[in-house]
Amino acid sequence: MKNESKYWSKEELKVYILLLCAKADSVETIEEINMIRSKIDPETFDRLYNEFSCDDEDNCLDKIQSAIAKHEYSNKEIIGLRKEIHAVFLTDKKFNMKERNLDRILDSMLY
Repeated sequence: MKNESKYWSKEELKVYILLLCAKADSVETIEEINMIRSKIDPETFDRLYNEFSCDDEDNCLDKIQSAIAKHEYSNKEIIGLRKEIHAVFLTDKKFNMKERNLDRILDSMLY
């Protein structure tokens, strides 16, 4: 699939990352999706969700890493993104091993 991450804004990248976080435990809940959907306009969410749905985890991580490299993040932005990532992980009040592993991978990409 064509790598479209070069066109992602920081907000679009954040939504794509949060979608991956929602699926980390293999279950995307309505609460997680609604939380993510509230962060961006409906058309952009639908476009990103459709792209995300066609990607496997490795492709998602490659796209995220490529897109992160194209943006400069301040410490404040990274801390805010990390809080949003954890909010998605903790929507079901659990932080399982798959989520912890993805959290470590994303942490290494962001810092």
